[in-house]
Amino acid sequence: MMKDMQIIGITAEETDTVRVDKALANRLSDMSRSYIGKLIDDGYVTINGGQAVRSATIKSGDYIEVTLPEPVSLEAEPEDIPLDIVYEDSAVIVVNKPQGMVVHPAAGNNSGTLVNALLYHCGASLSGINGVQRPGIVHRIDKGTSGLLMVAKTDEAHRRLAEQIKAHSFTREYEAVVLGHVKNMSGTINAPIGRHKIKRKQMAVTDINSKPAVTHYKVLNYYDGYTHMRLRLETGRTHQIRVHMAYIGHPVAGDPVYSKKKIAGLEYQCLHAKKIGFIHPTSGEYMEFETALPEYFTNFLKSLRRVYVEGENPAYF
Repeated sequence: MMKDMQIIGITAEETDTVRVDKALANRLSDMSRSYIGKLIDDGYVTINGGQAVRSATIKSGDYIEVTLPEPVSLEAEPEDIPLDIVYEDSAVIVVNKPQGMVVHPAAGNNSGTLVNALLYHCGASLSGINGVQRPGIVHRIDKGTSGLLMVAKTDEAHRRLAEQIKAHSFTREYEAVVLGHVKNMSGTINAPIGRHKIKRKQMAVTDINSKPAVTHYKVLNYYDGYTHMRLRLETGRTHQIRVHMAYIGHPVAGDPVYSKKKIAGLEYQCLHAKKIGFIHPTSGEYMEFETALPEYFTNFLKSLRRVYVEGENPAYF
């Protein structure tokens, strides 16, 4: 089965991008360039009704037709993987995800994910709104980020929790160690995030095909060459904290994507989802959970030298 055909008109202003694969990558910002190339190779793209090839050139007035195939479903299998369960009832479950664990199965990660573990623990008691690949998953955190994640057990709970995320009434607070000394003790980063125009698997601050992104921060401590921070998400864009901190010149320590500096002792970014809060979808009561910093995080802090910066006044939200 096929999804609806997308017809894309190329305007004169876009003729500096003459290759069809590059033009589509610019327009379809939610798709990787490799996926677009595969669509072309598999015959899902035409130019003015004729079969396209990757190197085909386009001109003003041309029409590219893209027919998107239905995604192949990856059946997630239950796996007996230990879970650090912070809270659980008949509607929701809050887990503390370890660094290095992928949230849901995808190409190259069909097993060992949080979803595999949840299927073993919960059985059929997970919402089905996101399908077999992401049962119960209302929001996610990156493989290299540790911390709290909330999962819905029923479709109704999933819908109500998703509404809170959309309304920005869902509490998500993180702690991170970033490179350099952040000048202001507290502040807000308000910069839209979208797909990187060249590196299609990365996100970036951009005005092109982007969505609003807001991160609030507060400095907790300064170290020699680093800042320990608390960050609160107002929105929840992909890689939001990592992109925003890199944007202001203070990438998260150890970030393998948005920082060029490799740091001994850090395999991934030093970023932990420490607090989560939401209105319970059944009882209507506000619930909040907080977890301690994981060992990789505290060990890294211990390896650093605490420094005093004039005017500092660390405090929590």
